Amino acid sequence: MDLPGAYSVAILAVLCSAIMRPFAAAQNGGPLAVRIACGSTADSIANETGYVWSKDFGFSGGKGAPTKAVNGIATHLNSLRYFDSLDGPQNCYNISVPSGHYLTRFFFTFGETDNAGQEPVFELSLEGTLVYSLAPGWSSYDDNHYGDSLLHITDGSATVCFHRSSHGNPAIGSIEILQLYVDAYNLGSSANLNVIMRTIKRVTAGAAESGYGSRMHADAWGGDRYWATDRTLFAPGSPTTMLHTNANISNFGNPPNIYPEAIYQTATTTGPLSILSYSISVPSNQNYSIWLHFAEIEPGVIAPGMRVFDVKVNDDYLFHAVDIVKMAGAPFRALILNKTIPVASNTLKLSFIPLVGSVSVNAFEVFQIIPREYATLDDNVWALQAIKQSQDLPTRLGWNGDPCVPPVHPWIGVKCSFESVVGAWFVSSLALDQQGVRGQLGDGWVGLNHLQSLNLSNNILDGVIPSSFGNLTILTSLDLSHNRLNGQIPASLGQLSNLKQLLLNDNLLSGEVPPELGALPIRGAVLNPLYAALPTILIYAALEYDRARRPM
Repeated sequence: MDLPGAYSVAILAVLCSAIMRPFAAAQNGGPLAVRIACGSTADSIANETGYVWSKDFGFSGGKGAPTKAVNGIATHLNSLRYFDSLDGPQNCYNISVPSGHYLTRFFFTFGETDNAGQEPVFELSLEGTLVYSLAPGWSSYDDNHYGDSLLHITDGSATVCFHRSSHGNPAIGSIEILQLYVDAYNLGSSANLNVIMRTIKRVTAGAAESGYGSRMHADAWGGDRYWATDRTLFAPGSPTTMLHTNANISNFGNPPNIYPEAIYQTATTTGPLSILSYSISVPSNQNYSIWLHFAEIEPGVIAPGMRVFDVKVNDDYLFHAVDIVKMAGAPFRALILNKTIPVASNTLKLSFIPLVGSVSVNAFEVFQIIPREYATLDDNVWALQAIKQSQDLPTRLGWNGDPCVPPVHPWIGVKCSFESVVGAWFVSSLALDQQGVRGQLGDGWVGLNHLQSLNLSNNILDGVIPSSFGNLTILTSLDLSHNRLNGQIPASLGQLSNLKQLLLNDNLLSGEVPPELGALPIRGAVLNPLYAALPTILIYAALEYDRARRPM
C-alpha cells in the first residue's frame, strides 16, 4: 500500500518526444528537467541559459493563446494555455517522470484571447493536494505570478490540475519539473513523502538583485531556484548594510542540499545591538519550515564569540545564541539551520536579535508545510476513467485528475467518503442524471465497489442492464429511468439486499419482473421497474411469488 498521503491515482499520462530529451540528461548523471512552454507549438531554447523548452503537446486539454506578459523565467516565451467552461471545471497536465523528489515551478499569466484581459480566479493542485489559490487581485503583485513547491512523486506521473473557483478561465504560461536529491530539505523520517513544501519566500540577503540559480552558476541539482534580494523587504532608510565578498565559501554545495555559492557571498548586517527583522505575509494557522543560511564574511569577525545573536519567529525563539564562526567551524564556511514551527497569525516576523556585536544574515527560506491528501482507491479511479470513455461523457464535465481530491473540487456528480482503515477515498455516490450520458452500460461499473447511490436517469443510454450490477452490493438507490434501455430486467438485481429504491421506468424494457425483485418492497424498497405500457399486475405477481417462498 502507498505511504499515507502519497498520490496514487492511475492516470494514463502521455509521454511524447518533447519529454524524452530531458530524460537523456538524467541518464547522463544530471538531474531530470522538464520545462513546458504552455500553449507553444514548437520547441525552443532560451538564449541566456541554453535550456530547452518543450512544446505543449499531449499533456492536457484546453487551448493555446498568445500572451504579451514577460516571463521572467524565460523571456522568449510568449504563449499560454487556458481552459474555458467547455473544458470542464478541472483540467490537468499529466507528465511522465520517474519517481523522485522535484521542484515544480509555475508562471501564472493571462491575456486577451483567454480572458479578455481580465484577471482569472482559480486554484491549482499538485498530486491531488490544493497548493495555490489565486484570489482576486493576485495579478497586482509580481510575486504572485510565480510559484514553486517541493514534493515527492511516487507514481511515475506529475499531475498538475487547474480548478475553476470563480470567474475567468484558468491560464498558465509555463511549467517546470526539476529534479532534486531525494533527501534534499529532509524533515526527518518519511515526513517529506507526506507533505508538499510550498515556497513562501526564498531570499538572498545583501544581494544587489534577484536571480535564478542558473544565473548564479549554481549546480543543476539545486533545482534552479529563484532567490529574491531582501532590498525590497526594507523601508527606505532602514539602518542596514550590505556585505559582499569574492572569497570562496566552503561547505556550501554538499549533497543532498545544494545551494549557490553566491548566496553566501553577500549578507545584510546591522549596527551593534540593532535588531534585523523581516515581516512576511503567510496563511494563518499553518506549519512553516524555516531554513537559515549563514557564512561569516565580514573581515573583522574571525573568531567565536565576536558575533552572537538569537533568532525568533514572532514571539517564539527559533534558535538561541547563534555564533556563526563557532557553529560553522571557521569564517567563510557555510552554516545551515532549520526548524519547523506553527504560526497562528497571518504574519511571520523573522527577527535576528544581537547578543554580542551585530547580526548578519546571508539567506533564508520559508516553506509552508501542506499535508498531502490521501488518494482515491485505484479501482474506483480506473472504473471512472473507463466510464468516461465508454459512455462518451461530455468534456464540459471535466473528470480529470483525482475524482475525490482536493475535497473542495470533486468531479461533477461524484460524492466521496474517506476510509480511515485503508487511508483512501472512495466514490460513494454518482449522480449523472440529465448529463447527456450515452452508450451501453458495461461491466466496468462494478469497479465502484463502495457505491451507495447511482443515478443515470434522463440520459441516452441504450442496450441491456448488465447482470453485473447485482455485484454492487452496497447500493441503496439505483435510478436508470427515462433512458432507452431494452431487454429484460436482470434477476441479479435481487441480490442487492441494501437497495431501498429501484427506478427503471420509461425505458424499452420487456418481459416480466424477475421474481427475485419481489422481496424489495417487502424490505421497504421503492420499486418502479416498468415502462408505462407494461401491466403493473406483474409487480403484484412477483410479490405473491416471494411471499409463497417465505417459510410460515
